[in-house]
Amino acid sequence: MNELSVNTHTKINRLLCGTPQSLSDGASEVALVTTVDMAVDENGLIHGGFVFGLADYAAMLAVNHPFVVLSASNCRFLKPSKPGEHLLASAKVTAAEGKKRTVEVFVTRGSEKIFSGEFICAVLDKHVLA
Repeated sequence: MNELSVNTHTKINRLLCGTPQSLSDGASEVALVTTVDMAVDENGLIHGGFVFGLADYAAMLAVNHPFVVLSASNCRFLKPSKPGEHLLASAKVTAAEGKKRTVEVFVTRGSEKIFSGEFICAVLDKHVLA
């Protein structure tokens, strides 16, 4: 991984939400291999929540603040996924206004884009549960 250290979501389950591949100021890449446990039916359709979780984790890492939370998102599921696929979420902070961060995220399978989203994140002064 790159020069920056992970400052947020440090206890996340990387088998379910992905493993950071690169981290820089305002950007991240996170990889996930889908598993049969993520499938919703006998055809092997991966539940969209796992793809969304990967994208959300990449957005949080792009902000990389200990108290960042998701406040809204607008996303599109472009293609389905199945077990055994290698997915890569690429996130980039596109705007910062006060405590608000807008993050653009794409999830790809090889050269094929399967998800796109805009995540609105809030950088809080303390933990949301404090």
